[in-house]
Amino acid sequence: MTAKLEIRPVADADMAAIQTIYAHHVLHGLASWELAPPDLAELIARRDSVLQAGYPYVVAISEGRLAGYAHAGPYRYRPAYRFTVENTIYLHPDQQGKNIARPLLQRVIDDCAVRGYRQMIAVIGDSGNHASIRFHEKMGFHHAGLIEGIGWKAERWLDSVMMQLSLGPGNSKPPQAPA
Repeated sequence: MTAKLEIRPVADADMAAIQTIYAHHVLHGLASWELAPPDLAELIARRDSVLQAGYPYVVAISEGRLAGYAHAGPYRYRPAYRFTVENTIYLHPDQQGKNIARPLLQRVIDDCAVRGYRQMIAVIGDSGNHASIRFHEKMGFHHAGLIEGIGWKAERWLDSVMMQLSLGPGNSKPPQAPA
């Protein structure tokens, strides 16, 4: 268990560490389907786009260093999807299994619910990513679908696992106001 964990909004000074974490996952994992890590300027532009659109973007600080980050963004860009978000979460490889992911994603979930979003979608890279699938199940997500062999990375076809979490009243009531 981590001694002290701080979850806070992302700051400019966090972006180099975020780029390092994300580059590791691009190069050594299947969670991201990018083939080459984006540079710092690109990740800053992506972060700015998330924040300008009003979505949450937070980091976890453990023992004085950035241990991971999470954010939400649009699930799709057509207007009817405006109450649905997609989550993103990445941890530094040496911070996995230290009870960081749960409070980090919970913050994003809570922030999205407060903003009036009704559904959160997790798009998990590959059906073999059992750790991410189990983590999302523990966070309350349910399986919503599987798209087989949709991506090619690491010299193999990858599946896309779709998981879903209702936020607030979910789809049991109409939305109150446009998000």
